[in-house]
Amino acid sequence: MSREKITRRRVLQTAAAGAAFGMWELGGRTAMAAEATSSVKIIEPVHGAVLNHRHGKQTADALSIRVVGEALPGDRVTVNGAACRREGKRFEAEVALREHENDLVAVAEGDAGRQEHRARVVWDRYSEPRYRFMIDDNSFFLRDIAQKNYRSLFDCFYLKGLRDLNKKYGTKFCLNIYYVAADDAKVPTDTDFRLPQFPDRYKSEWRDNAPWLRLAFHAYANKPDRPYQDAPPEKLLADLDLVAAEIRRFAGEEVYVPPTVIHWAMLRHSAFKPLYERGTHVLTGGFWREGDKWDINYNWDDVHCEYCSRHNAWKDFESGIVFSLNSFCCNLVPVDRTVAALETATRDPNTAEIVDIVTHEQYFWPFYMAYIPDHFERLDTTLRWVTEHGYKPVFYHEGFLGGRV
Repeated sequence: MSREKITRRRVLQTAAAGAAFGMWELGGRTAMAAEATSSVKIIEPVHGAVLNHRHGKQTADALSIRVVGEALPGDRVTVNGAACRREGKRFEAEVALREHENDLVAVAEGDAGRQEHRARVVWDRYSEPRYRFMIDDNSFFLRDIAQKNYRSLFDCFYLKGLRDLNKKYGTKFCLNIYYVAADDAKVPTDTDFRLPQFPDRYKSEWRDNAPWLRLAFHAYANKPDRPYQDAPPEKLLADLDLVAAEIRRFAGEEVYVPPTVIHWAMLRHSAFKPLYERGTHVLTGGFWREGDKWDINYNWDDVHCEYCSRHNAWKDFESGIVFSLNSFCCNLVPVDRTVAALETATRDPNTAEIVDIVTHEQYFWPFYMAYIPDHFERLDTTLRWVTEHGYKPVFYHEGFLGGRV
């Protein structure tokens, strides 16, 4: 995947998207027919928008934002009781958000009588620049430690390299793991390694490093691709519980975190609520577009994907899950292009507040067919940039997207 595809931002036709968000979802429920055909609609911000100080004027107790929409010319329109400025079909009003979740209610009164349209938005009140670093597809390091019976976890070069970066930058890493080791033709031995083979004698060392090193479920195995795209939620949850139990066994409760990305980021929507109930409050996707098809997108429709591809986060109120945009993938961007890619990803206020970083474990290992010799250098370059630009490391399971609530 090229840097251009990673950092690509599509321009959304605001009116169409705003109408679609308002029509398809309202307060976590399907919009009623009367609302779908209403002559008044809020276009911006969209239902589910996650807003912070970059989106308006913030004081200690409120965020003042601009609400934009359309209504019949001549109608008297208010938003949350505030009179709107009118120009043709367009209306605009300043509204103060005071709660973590806020309802916006646009009311139009005219010849057609009284009509209204609603949207709900989230105020990330204590937001500050931050980054999250997760590594997907982990299995090789666990097999390496188990087979070589190291004295310490950090005798494994992979964990040692991550610890060195933590000491240098304070980075927090979440490693998303498989139950079965990935199978690759160039893997030297024992490709059928499974988590129950990993010893629990390192438990105290795992716990000592839990402030910066966590483990989460990713999938049962690397193959097949897209294992949960069409699978029933029961299959996903059974695999999640299997991996979670092993993490707790050999590393301890302090090290386990709910998953924030599922292998290939493709799921049935019926899995969202059960995942939320198991502690997953954020799911990260790439929201990439190839031609006329969106991918790595949790099976969201085109309108939601278009929005998510240009914003740090969007909340699905029906499930409770916030969908975050993966900003940067280290194994896809060479060292000499890293700074430019990060600058592009953080230029827009809608994507500047959170840098969501990912890479993949397999590229660290010399036996892997697509080994990247300078993989750690790529991480170092990325982490140096976010640190120098004031981004602080977080885990998404702590607070709201890693921040205070």
